[in-house]
Amino acid sequence: MSPKRRSTVVLVAERAGVSIASVSRVLNGLPTSPEVKAKVEAAARELDYVPDATARSLKVGKTEQIAFAVPDLGNPAYVTMMRAVTDVVAGGGYRLVMSSTGSDPDAQIDLLRSVNRGYADGLILVPLRITAELVEELSSSRLPIAVVGTLPDSVPIDNVRAVSADGVGMALDHLYANGRRHIAFVNGPVDTVPGAARLAGYLAAMKRIGLPTTAELQVEADDFTFDAGLVAAQALLAQATPDAVMCANDLLAVATMKVLARADRAVPADVAVVGMDDSDLAELASPSLTSVNLGAAERAAAAAELLLSRLADPGQDHRHVIVEPQLTVRESSMHAPTAHPSRGHRR
Repeated sequence: MSPKRRSTVVLVAERAGVSIASVSRVLNGLPTSPEVKAKVEAAARELDYVPDATARSLKVGKTEQIAFAVPDLGNPAYVTMMRAVTDVVAGGGYRLVMSSTGSDPDAQIDLLRSVNRGYADGLILVPLRITAELVEELSSSRLPIAVVGTLPDSVPIDNVRAVSADGVGMALDHLYANGRRHIAFVNGPVDTVPGAARLAGYLAAMKRIGLPTTAELQVEADDFTFDAGLVAAQALLAQATPDAVMCANDLLAVATMKVLARADRAVPADVAVVGMDDSDLAELASPSLTSVNLGAAERAAAAAELLLSRLADPGQDHRHVIVEPQLTVRESSMHAPTAHPSRGHRR
């Protein structure tokens, strides 16, 4: 049996009894008579005609696709971002193409080069590590880019960022107000943008409220993932006995709660736990997880809007948007232990 012949514009024109030019006008949404439009659409349905996206992109000069690259498609915060970006770009007539680059800047550079070869009309990038090579590639891109994350102010790229250090401070103030005095920190890799910012926030807030920041109270996970969090939390409990744990994201926090349960340490009666991102995972956890909301949906939507704006007007000034954090208090930090004033005092 011979393979099915692929439908073409020529076949559609023959079936409809109209010219190839008329078919092209209908398929590209250009004005034509209702009679011709009906004939072409009927012929296209009968022939199962699918437009050649590559040929069309060459003709009209765009792919009608926006690329969205995140470090980890399994992270609930990035899933929230994906939904928000999809809503915005779909409203602008674009499809969303997802990529997972990990935390390797080289993978992000490869993606940038693919985008510049015509893979998409623009890119929304969420980088974990910022290198000079990545900044150079971003700055030299011929296509519009919006970055969700912190870039040097001198980089001419539309950028949306959250003040995560302030969010850590909010969480520590909440824990202190509930009587916690021995607050540990489970971070992701400190050589990443969020890892460095959240460590700085932890150290600054602990100093401000007068609590100790010993090495035993701080552990660094290999990644911002659940599995890495299990290892880091086990290391923390082997070297310290905290009454609260601040975690750099919700995946690390849920992993910490699991390790605490294995050690027969109740959350929140024995140890309070706070995460960051305020993802769907925070509400699904048991007990539900107190978490710093960094506006994942808001940041992603803002980045998508900046990108669509630049596609419409490439010459406009570059913009930086800042999203302020908020603390969502849930069960994991609600109950206060007996206060230990000797371990610290508010200054």
